[in-house]
Amino acid sequence: MLPLCSYLTIVLTAILFSFTSSAIDTSTHEDNFLQCLYTYSHNSTSISKLVYTKNNSSYSSILQFTIQNLRFASNTIPKPLVIITPKEISHIQTTITCSQNHGLQVRIRSGGHDFEGRSYVSDVPFVILDLTNFREIELDVEKKTAWVQSGVTLGELYYKISRKSRNLGFSAGVCPTIGVGGHISGGGYGNMVRKFGLAADNVIDAHIIDVKGRFLDRQAMGEDLFWAIRGGGGASFGVIVSWKIKLVHVPSIVTVFTLPKTLEQNATKLIHKWQYVASKIDENIVINVILQRANSSKKGESKKNSTVLALFQTLFLGGVDKLIPLMQQNFPELGLVKEDCTQMSWIESVVYLYGFPKGESPEALLNRTLAGKDIYKVKSDFVKIPIPEIGFEGIWPMFDEDGGKDAMMYLFPYGGIMDNISESEIPFPHRYGNLYQTHYSVHWHQENDEVEKVKLNWIRKLYSYMEPFVSMSPRTAYINYRDLDIGVNNKNGYTSYKKASVWGVKYFKNNFKRLAKVKSIVDPLNFFRNEQSVPSLVSKGGI
Repeated sequence: MLPLCSYLTIVLTAILFSFTSSAIDTSTHEDNFLQCLYTYSHNSTSISKLVYTKNNSSYSSILQFTIQNLRFASNTIPKPLVIITPKEISHIQTTITCSQNHGLQVRIRSGGHDFEGRSYVSDVPFVILDLTNFREIELDVEKKTAWVQSGVTLGELYYKISRKSRNLGFSAGVCPTIGVGGHISGGGYGNMVRKFGLAADNVIDAHIIDVKGRFLDRQAMGEDLFWAIRGGGGASFGVIVSWKIKLVHVPSIVTVFTLPKTLEQNATKLIHKWQYVASKIDENIVINVILQRANSSKKGESKKNSTVLALFQTLFLGGVDKLIPLMQQNFPELGLVKEDCTQMSWIESVVYLYGFPKGESPEALLNRTLAGKDIYKVKSDFVKIPIPEIGFEGIWPMFDEDGGKDAMMYLFPYGGIMDNISESEIPFPHRYGNLYQTHYSVHWHQENDEVEKVKLNWIRKLYSYMEPFVSMSPRTAYINYRDLDIGVNNKNGYTSYKKASVWGVKYFKNNFKRLAKVKSIVDPLNFFRNEQSVPSLVSKGGI
């Protein structure tokens, strides 16, 4: 192994080279990188079949395959010089080495769901490591554990678990096309979070390739790095190849319902009451609220009027006979009756809660391209004190504006086990005291500068309006709902801790300083970086 001082000298040379790279033709970058890739690969023929340049007929299809936000798919968006779709650990190690040697950034993509496209876009010369081929799942039903590679989607994981046991599941997100790699590294919440915590709370080991190209497990990487990658954004620290996760027990029968309520059906008062109930009710229940614009016309009127629709959507880990009494005791105003509910297996509830057509089989979860792609912008908040009714009433007219079409607010309750996990247990700090998380999104379906301006102005206006009602000092946000509006690093080279803290403390609160300390040890010269990567505390001039 190279002494640290020798290693820093080598990498510093590469980084200094990258600072002057704008004067060098990108084709030189590409040629030198490819030559390095083939030279250092133990089988150049093998890796050549996994490398796509812009001259390759499959380049565009590979690039577009897992781009989920079409806002970052237009011709004006910078494209990678090369896409590598590794099948072996050595392919990743070689890519890291050659990228450093030739002044290229690496963007790491598993499912392509980064809301700001940072897993496949950069303003400086870069390559993409696309982990689509890292798709192995090794289940141990007896020990209730699984090794899951980062290119696996949540849908593939859930389906594979369900084929082995009706009574095992995993606590993670709703969307089946999300890649495990990025999801877990940002925390990863879903409909069982109140019972079992985040996806990252249920990780017991991991495999990562660091900046030196070393393949490390939990013991080899040490507890500080293992802490950092579970919720701190793994792309700041290396390439996470796989996770070892704890599976959770789910009952043979669960119960779901979706109950729609409009403003005319007392939705405002119901949402207000929901705030006092959802984080305190039995941890086996999660009641989400989805808010969106809808048409409403009174009986006898031909003209359709706009209203706001609130969808109360629930997963209960148990039968309907237990759910109804709990709801009647805690939230009678909702008026839930047995006929509103459906009993099913846990894997069937995954299909239902994503919104698949009625009767769709769990095999649909294996489709990596099922999600309808569009253009969107997302923001997030956490609410600690119930918002008064008048606060919600100020939101409703916004949904009637031009920008409010195809917009959504998603209210997701915390509480349960989340209240009992320390803010510093992992980097994800949003625990005790958070009633619920809000997710704002606005969508559009055509590339048009004027439309984009209207949509972005709308969501920023809503975000500004919400400021008095959400967490303060800092106004917190969720890293997996990446939002570059809250702050970015310098595009080239060094970013101070102070500058990065503008966005960092919003995602990680007091954990951000520890993340930066870990970064300074494992990647001191900041090779793994993007617009919102954890900075190194190493000074601009080096150690």
